[in-house]
Amino acid sequence: MKRIVIYIFILTSSIAIFAQDAKVGIKFSGFIKNDFFMDSRQTVTAREGHFLLWPSAPENDANGNDINARSSVNLLSLQSRLKVAITGPDAFGAKTLGVVEGDFFAQSNDNINLFRMRHAFIKLNWEKAELLTGQYWNPLFVTDCFPGTVSFNTGTPLQSFARNPQIRFTYAMGALKIVAAHLAQRDYTSRGPDGINSSYLRNSSLPDVHLQLQYGSDKIKAGAGAAYKIIVPRLKSTVGENIYQVNEKVAGLSALAYAKITTKPVTIKLEARYGENLADVLAISGFAVKEVLNSTTGQLSYTPLKSMTYWGEIHTNGKVQLGLFAGYTSNLGAKESMSDKSNAVYGLGTNISNLWRISPRLIFNSGKTRLAFELETTTATYGSDFDVNYKASSFSTVTNIRGLIAMYYFF
Repeated sequence: MKRIVIYIFILTSSIAIFAQDAKVGIKFSGFIKNDFFMDSRQTVTAREGHFLLWPSAPENDANGNDINARSSVNLLSLQSRLKVAITGPDAFGAKTLGVVEGDFFAQSNDNINLFRMRHAFIKLNWEKAELLTGQYWNPLFVTDCFPGTVSFNTGTPLQSFARNPQIRFTYAMGALKIVAAHLAQRDYTSRGPDGINSSYLRNSSLPDVHLQLQYGSDKIKAGAGAAYKIIVPRLKSTVGENIYQVNEKVAGLSALAYAKITTKPVTIKLEARYGENLADVLAISGFAVKEVLNSTTGQLSYTPLKSMTYWGEIHTNGKVQLGLFAGYTSNLGAKESMSDKSNAVYGLGTNISNLWRISPRLIFNSGKTRLAFELETTTATYGSDFDVNYKASSFSTVTNIRGLIAMYYFF
């Protein structure tokens, strides 16, 4: 930890000296946040319960008692954040901006509390066009329209959540914008036979492609877009004592539409998302083995799992904010039927048939300080006995209620 503080001090001091010499602009910002939360049962989360996804499935002991029907509590400050934004001389006829942002959320529980990179990107802004290169939000996370929950999950898995290395080009035509992006994967990656890693997308030799049309005014922001991604689950198969090269892929098409209406008293947000194999943005999604294409080499074909998600939010504006977030997501099954219902399935939360969440919140702002309260209720229906279309015939429903108190200090 001492080393991290020293590195940050050296970095900021060097930037300040450079700024004086090169006449560049530099701005530091961020916040300190403390979260105190209590769950009514065990949950599927990241970072010691901080990033909540959904309640854990029932796990009955020999007496029929649900082991996961146990409450938990924690207090963490992992979300505290530091951001450095630098402006400098024009380049290629464009205004320039460089941003580096980090927090203490780390990449896993093994290195929790350590400083990690959130964003690191360069922007070039012309009169009507913008080029962004570096790590930034996945385009499915629309920065003009996302849930303002107190919880760090920002509505996940109903809201797409991922930051990706990317090249993004935006062209403005008055109030309309066209956004096109090519994405790689780093901290948020696909899932498959070799676990969770970026090799599935890298081995496809194609980026994750996004295209959006956005409209923006002072009171209304709206848009729609689509994403197309191909991953390669395996490069080889083992049949008996022999190893064979295989040529396999999974293609997934996703789409979203959103709208945000801002008035003086309230703000309203709505979004709908259709997804195929979207586990890399922390959605309930994945893919399944469709059939064996070649019994000699063991080559397989695959089919993505489909899902449909809706969420909406309304909150008041001002120093005291009262808000309500609600959403629903449904597993629509496999895009194509599997040859056998016992075929392997890969992804995140693939045994969840549907999930809904409702989160009322109350926020008090005073100067640079914020005190926030939220009651997040998440109900997940787990399925079993899936058929060849990956539709369940047996269900069990569980609910988690999270009470959350958060204190912020912005700078």
